[in-house]
Amino acid sequence: MDPVALQIGPITIYWYGIIISSAILLGSFLALREAGRQGVDQDKLLNLILIALPVGIIGARAYYVIFNYQLYAGDFMKMIAIWEGGLAIHGGLLGGFGAGYIYTRMANLKFWQLADIFAPSIVLGQAIGRWGNYFNQEAYGYVTDLPWAMYIDGAYRHPTFLYEFIWNLGVFGILLWMRKKKDYVVGEIFLAYAILYSVGRFFIEGFRTDSLMIGPLRTAQLISIIIIVVATAAIYIRRKMNSNKGKA
Repeated sequence: MDPVALQIGPITIYWYGIIISSAILLGSFLALREAGRQGVDQDKLLNLILIALPVGIIGARAYYVIFNYQLYAGDFMKMIAIWEGGLAIHGGLLGGFGAGYIYTRMANLKFWQLADIFAPSIVLGQAIGRWGNYFNQEAYGYVTDLPWAMYIDGAYRHPTFLYEFIWNLGVFGILLWMRKKKDYVVGEIFLAYAILYSVGRFFIEGFRTDSLMIGPLRTAQLISIIIIVVATAAIYIRRKMNSNKGKA
């Protein structure tokens, strides 16, 4: 696939950028609509998006560059060339999560309520964003003879970006179902997203050929395990706290 969507004189427009931008716009629209339904100040939510989004992108790029520093050492322009691909979702979540927490404290908003509002948008954005990997011919898997293999980089391979797209759409559907039930403890939709996404990422990562590594370990798999454990513990603790409040 040609990663370039359009060339206008010296201006190059990449499919990766178009797809990521579309994911951001759709995710923001869904979050703003849900915020309005829940009576949350949409102007404050928009401010949060405008703050957390660039911080998240910076975090995603910084995370990727740090773990691939040998490819970027001494070349600052290459470090910031996100249109060439190379955004790590865990770095993006860390940056966006941190910026969001600080902003909600300053703006007197409920952090966990907003986390629940954004969770479906985040995972839907991730699903759409994986098609950027398709156009850039990255984030693919090992050679295989399975009937759904895709021809990438000279061989038929596991289309791991497609696997994650399908998994994330499924997680998106589950989160919307949880939201409709309305019997969850505030924060559980976001924590369920963290667990479900991490489960899928752990298994899909095992098929990839371009995993970031910490020694012999795949970084994404290690972080996925940590997230699953921490998020599961957080659900237990928050339910326990909510139960104790009900008895008071």
